[in-house]
Amino acid sequence: MAVQKVAIVIHEGVQALDVAGPIDVFAEANTYVPVGDRYETVLIAADRKPLRASNRMQMLADMSFEDVSGGFDILLVAGGPHLPDAGPDARLTDWLRSAPERAEVYGSICTGAFALGCAGLLDGHTVTTHWQNAQALAEHFPAAKVEPDRIYVRDGRLVTSAGVTAGIDLALALVAQRHGVGVALTVAKRLVVVAQRQGGQSQFSPYLTVPADPASVSARIRDHVMANLGKRHTLQSLADKVGMSSRNLARHFVQETGITPHDFVQGARIDAARMLLEATDSPLKAVAHDCGFGTADRMRIVFSENLGVSPAQYRASFRRGQ
Repeated sequence: MAVQKVAIVIHEGVQALDVAGPIDVFAEANTYVPVGDRYETVLIAADRKPLRASNRMQMLADMSFEDVSGGFDILLVAGGPHLPDAGPDARLTDWLRSAPERAEVYGSICTGAFALGCAGLLDGHTVTTHWQNAQALAEHFPAAKVEPDRIYVRDGRLVTSAGVTAGIDLALALVAQRHGVGVALTVAKRLVVVAQRQGGQSQFSPYLTVPADPASVSARIRDHVMANLGKRHTLQSLADKVGMSSRNLARHFVQETGITPHDFVQGARIDAARMLLEATDSPLKAVAHDCGFGTADRMRIVFSENLGVSPAQYRASFRRGQ
């Protein structure tokens, strides 16, 4: 096997961890693979002037777009907080259009998917990005199929990853594909990360948000549910609590929050159970009872349907202090 040439494209306002995470994976992998099969990673930008990452860290590309003459085995564009709204620099968009010709595998980390989309590289593909930006990506590039709850997606030669640290997951997957799961596991242990996360991004998204108006219908329902999480809640019982008909409550709640009262209650229970699973040694049946699931079996079904993991798997992956 030959040396693997990896290019990561950076830009003003890039997310530093989108860059450093995959680079560290490939660098650590070099410790466990033959010298002739190692990874050589370079940073590429529109020019070689110093640029600032979103955390104000200064970065300097190894080569500019004009300097690039050969191809790469892997070409990834890193994300940045500005990309979903402001979009990429025109020079970046123009250069990325030739990514399929420049690399065997090409793709993005986090919101770098927006740069790929502007270059016309997402159309007809299944992709992902940070869960907070998935809807915007789908709206901007309707010809792409956006999977909002995937850690990473490979669609042919195109690879995309979810938010920030998911770039590490993507890099580990690429290492595993070339050098085997054993090497990827060793690298993951060295970096103290999970080699392959169970489930999707919803494990990490904060489901519950504080309503803007504390006197609103949704805020009153939220406070009542959170104070009585272990009790049974129906649409009618919630409507009685705020003095509305069940139909009016459902309409107002969706208008204010974008979700149904049922989805809110279930999400609140999931979040509460997650915190207990992370922070305590309480038996699963006790967690299920306290969070309103009734039984451990019911909690397991809800976790599997919504997070892609069982409560036991979640606790094993995210137990605090381990």
